[in-house]
Amino acid sequence: MKFYLAPLAGFTDAPFRLMCRKGGADLTYTEMVSAAGLAHGSSPTRHLMELLPGEGPVACQIFGSKETDIAFAAREVPLTFVELNLNAGCPMTKVTREGAGAKLCDDPDRIYRLLKAIKENTPLPVTLKTRLGPHPEKVRVFEILDAVASAGAKGIILHARFTSQMHGGEVHLDLLSEAVERSKIPVTGNGSIVDLKTLKAIEKTGVDAVMIGRAALSDPGIFNRLKNSSAACDADEKLIWCKRHLDAIISFREMLAERYPNDHIPKIDSYASVKMHTHLFRYFSGRPGAAALRARLNNVRTLDEITDIIAFQPIRSSFLV
Repeated sequence: MKFYLAPLAGFTDAPFRLMCRKGGADLTYTEMVSAAGLAHGSSPTRHLMELLPGEGPVACQIFGSKETDIAFAAREVPLTFVELNLNAGCPMTKVTREGAGAKLCDDPDRIYRLLKAIKENTPLPVTLKTRLGPHPEKVRVFEILDAVASAGAKGIILHARFTSQMHGGEVHLDLLSEAVERSKIPVTGNGSIVDLKTLKAIEKTGVDAVMIGRAALSDPGIFNRLKNSSAACDADEKLIWCKRHLDAIISFREMLAERYPNDHIPKIDSYASVKMHTHLFRYFSGRPGAAALRARLNNVRTLDEITDIIAFQPIRSSFLV
């Protein structure tokens, strides 16, 4: 069974992908890259497609609703990626109001046209990430399966929830199992895989691979942990991940500044403080005095402050950094 890191907008940047790769992910995905952003020459959009050395295989996920934008984006995605994925599952309003993301769940014909536009403009393997449909009274997954296979895509990632559920509620493993049985292409299962129990449940559906998202945010090693049926990540191990992650953040910021000298790249203090609240904050859960520590973390403004806080946290001698 292969284990993939899900594309998470705002989270699966290069430093975090690198952590998950070190933590056992067989394949990672970029944040959602806007096809319209690429078509309009947005530099921040291009930054999302930058890779750090050592990341291993990475897939690029794009989103959009216009065939012209999607076709342009497909030509712009570097061939250093191993796959180009179209998002048809994000339920956030800022995405669906453009007719993209989960809005596509209700339009298998458009999914077909967009996938064809991608395939005609890149040699990369093409896949789709989607949901079961808009809501339980409107199951669309089987029509989507036909559209994806007909378009020549190589696989489908299925979040076994409906758009109306957003990111919570029941994971419909019965429908996922039926989709696997009826699909002509490999199916990757996604939806609240957080431990061995939930992993075993989704494995029973017969999926070809599993995709983990939010559970990896404070535990990039969850992939190896599930592969090896090992114990849950404790506070000391999380701190080790935190230190490694901070190093990767600094390296990535330096790389962006070097590759994009004419773009606005925030100074290291601003960049690190934003990433502190995006990523590093999560690693401190479960530590002694967590409430006071969280209050202190909320006020960090410089890299030195972040480094001091991390360095001050004790690690048992049985752990090696």
